[in-house]
Amino acid sequence: MKSRKLLLEHLDVPGIQGIETYVKQGGYTTLEKALKKMSPDEVVEEVKKSGLRGRGGAGFPTGLKWSFLAKPEGIPRYLVCNADESEPGTFKDRYLMEKIPHLLVEGMILSSYALGANTSYIYIRGEFMYVLEILQKAIQEAYAKGYLGKNIFGSGFDHDLVVTPGGGAYICGEETALLESLEGKRGNPRIKPPFPAVKGLWASPTVVNNVESIAAVVPIIRDGGDAYASIGIGKSTGTKLISACGNLARPGVYEIELGLSVEEFIYGDDYCRGIANGKKLKACVPGGSSVPILPHFLVTKTAAGENRLMTYESLADGGFQSGSMLGSGGFIVFDEDQCIVRNTWNFTRFYAHESCGQCSPCREGTGWMEKVLHRLETGKGQMHDIDLLADINKKIEGNTICPLGDAAAWPVAAAIRHFREEFEWHVTHPEEAQKRNYGLIQQPVVA
Repeated sequence: MKSRKLLLEHLDVPGIQGIETYVKQGGYTTLEKALKKMSPDEVVEEVKKSGLRGRGGAGFPTGLKWSFLAKPEGIPRYLVCNADESEPGTFKDRYLMEKIPHLLVEGMILSSYALGANTSYIYIRGEFMYVLEILQKAIQEAYAKGYLGKNIFGSGFDHDLVVTPGGGAYICGEETALLESLEGKRGNPRIKPPFPAVKGLWASPTVVNNVESIAAVVPIIRDGGDAYASIGIGKSTGTKLISACGNLARPGVYEIELGLSVEEFIYGDDYCRGIANGKKLKACVPGGSSVPILPHFLVTKTAAGENRLMTYESLADGGFQSGSMLGSGGFIVFDEDQCIVRNTWNFTRFYAHESCGQCSPCREGTGWMEKVLHRLETGKGQMHDIDLLADINKKIEGNTICPLGDAAAWPVAAAIRHFREEFEWHVTHPEEAQKRNYGLIQQPVVA
């Protein structure tokens, strides 16, 4: 069964990138409705009613986050869009900005009105320069039509929107590191408190939201928070963009209703249509590289035997012993021929490279994990290396300023927990492991 489309509804309309076509499809009518008929507090209240949770990975209630924003007199407030999409396996924000840029622009103005912010920023990943140009064109079109600038819709609300590129650092996806970078500093995470809602950009109250979160505000205000909350299950309301990749018959970006079963998403004709080339499912990383991997028997069913659903709660069912996280929606699928050790090493290489180096556990620990995993992958490891990895994980997790340390530790811990025999195979079959490393043989399936 196909899911309702709230964000990608007009994806296939020719010319939807441009403002004329976007307006013909109802674009900016929601902004007009809010500015003429609703107070900022009423907009916030509708977002609260919707149950919208942050679509960048953390899943924190968006309306609640907005309500934390300090509002001292005489001090500006800011909205910052985190478009620094750099989680391996995640590409849905880039897709949304590229295909329907005005949806984000309208969401930024609408959200800024709710927050009392007269200036907002889209901080976009440095590698997305072509997307930055698309956004800049959309912003210029919005200024020309009077949707940005002074006295929008005669409401007395003024707003300026700026899009700026980052330097391509994964760490700048962390909101305080992003703010440091936006201020022209080195992108190191800040110690909290104070939180950005109190002292954020240039020490002023700031809200940082993900691209998809801000875009979702448009259909929420258009249809009402209650209508949005009626989609989904429990605390997982609305629709969610999923970046489906790996060994799937039909990878891509899908907008699903939260509550869809994982099995339907992987095998359904309206979605990924199963594993590519008739192979068997081996494992899945459901929420981007930083979440725990699940073996095939825990992908579609929980440890209790219930159907696994595409929700925040169901994917986390069982904790990290038998569950994972919805995260950013980076849904990576592995078939029976894939090597979990090699995949874990690749993830760890990424985190070792992207660590800002501010915290010793992360700076040193990610480097050590990368070295040990490389030994194992190339057939030069020992059995005690597997336990060494687990020990390094414990030294990193929970001991860093920002979540990058946890993001590096969780995938390794889960891979060892669920696929220890495969790690041991690399130790007991060093010659085969070396040959497999150079592509001479395939990794055998280890049940």
